[in-house]
Formats: sequence, C-alpha cells, structure tokens
Amino acid sequence: MPPITTLAIEANGLTFEVLECGEGDRLVLCLHGFPSHARCWTGQFAALVEAGYRVWAPNLRGYGKSGRPPHVADYTVDTLLADIAGLIDAAGARSVTVMAHDWGGLLAWFFAARAIRPIDRLIILNAPHPACATVAYRKWRQARKGWYILAFQIPWLPDRILAARHAWAIGRLMRFASGRARVFSNVAIEFYRSQASEPGAATAMLNWYRGLTRGGVPDELKGKFPQIETPTLVIWGDADVALDRSCIAGVEVYVPNIQIRYLEGVSHWVQEQEPDTVSRMVTAFLDGRTVPLG
Repeated sequence: MPPITTLAIEANGLTFEVLECGEGDRLVLCLHGFPSHARCWTGQFAALVEAGYRVWAPNLRGYGKSGRPPHVADYTVDTLLADIAGLIDAAGARSVTVMAHDWGGLLAWFFAARAIRPIDRLIILNAPHPACATVAYRKWRQARKGWYILAFQIPWLPDRILAARHAWAIGRLMRFASGRARVFSNVAIEFYRSQASEPGAATAMLNWYRGLTRGGVPDELKGKFPQIETPTLVIWGDADVALDRSCIAGVEVYVPNIQIRYLEGVSHWVQEQEPDTVSRMVTAFLDGRTVPLG
C-alpha cells in the first residue's frame, strides 16, 4: 500500500478530512455512503496509484473528522453537491474521475447530470440513478427494501437507537447488509461503530436522509432527467439487501455511454467485499480497456 496522508481541506465553508494517496494532476475523487467512512476505498488505493492517479477519499459532511453541522437544512442535495464542487476546486487537478458508492453515488449522478464541474469519468457502485429509482420505489420489490428511509424521518428516536450502546445498531446494520458474506472483520466493525458514536455523528448521518425529503424535489425530477454524456461504469453487487437492481433499470436512456457489470452474490459493500475485482474493473475502465465481467 502506498503511503496515505490525512489532509484538512476547506471547501464550501467546512473543513473536510481527506485521505490522500498518490500524486499528480489526474484525480480520482471517492465518495462514500451511509453509514461508512473514507477508509472504505483503501482497497482500491494501490491499483489507482499504480495506474498513475492521485486519490482523494473525503469523509463527507457529518462523517469522520469532517465538519458536522447540526441542522437538517445543512444536508440538502444542493448543499452536498456544493461540497463536491468545492473539493474538486481545492484539488486543482487537470483531470477528475468521480467514483462513488451508495449515498455518494446518488450525489454523483446529480453532479454529473448538472455538469457542476467537468469530470472525465464516472464510476458508480450500488447507487440508484435518481430517475430510475423514482420508478423503482413505487413498486413493492424496492419499496420493501427502502422502509428505513421513512423510519429515519422520525425525530430524535432513530438517532438515539443508532448511537446507543456504542452504536451497536450500526455494526448490526453493516453485518446485515453483508448478507451471508463476512465482509467486515471485528476490528472494522469496531471502527465504524466508534465513528458513529462520536457526538452528533448519528444525527448527521440521518440528516442526509431528512435533507433529501425536506429539501424539495430536485429540478431534474420535475421533468425529463438530463442525459449524462460522461463515460460511465456501473458496478453492482447483485445481493444488495437495500437496493434492488431495478434502481438502475433503464439507466441507458439517461446515460448512453455506459457499461454495467453485475457481481452475483456480492453484497451492498461491493468495493470492500471484492476489492481486487473492483480495482481490476475500475483500472481497465480508466485505461480505456474492456472492463472484465468479474
């Protein structure tokens, strides 16, 4: 593993904790999801650095040692997208690839659709495309998997449940979302629980979901969702207990230059469960080679 440096980066009025690996002006910006941490990408660091990229994996707003505003209004989609733009500006890279998972991936879809900053490649791991998900969540198959989104809207109670007993529920959730695979060691689960146990951390994580529902319907979902012209790779763990593959059904309509690779039997935590496979797929895509099937 190449050395990893922890940076404090100012962006959009907050300080972000960023894990940096490698150097140069070709950047891969890695965006994590819920209830994760920047360290979820370390399995891809070595391959990306060897391929000639500088990697930034920030702890997003409310996570790790990044800024943690207390209010739901601080976690709207527009605000979170401005964070990404600020991080890209701070990196000062000539070329930017965005690689994103779960919540980070949902933001990445919007970011690319709005063309907020130029990006050369987009890589999505188990994250619903907003337009496809709007259809999917109207059907029982996905709606039953997404019940927690409604539960997270309840004031203060889910916050206390997630933070209680040294964030026991966070560890349980991550194990459950692993399915039958043993994705996380006991040490890793302890790390994630410790992060969620920090003062205000559980509320900040939940405020992402509250900001999504209370911040108003994004303009893209009020009409025809804009096409994304950026070359895009989707890697999808097909044993995801939270997101059905219907969340990207028909995505080719919105992203004509797209490749999709399904990993059978792989859980929601795709880049942590199959780090080598994901690294091979990602580096092939970045190099313009045929992306392997698995």
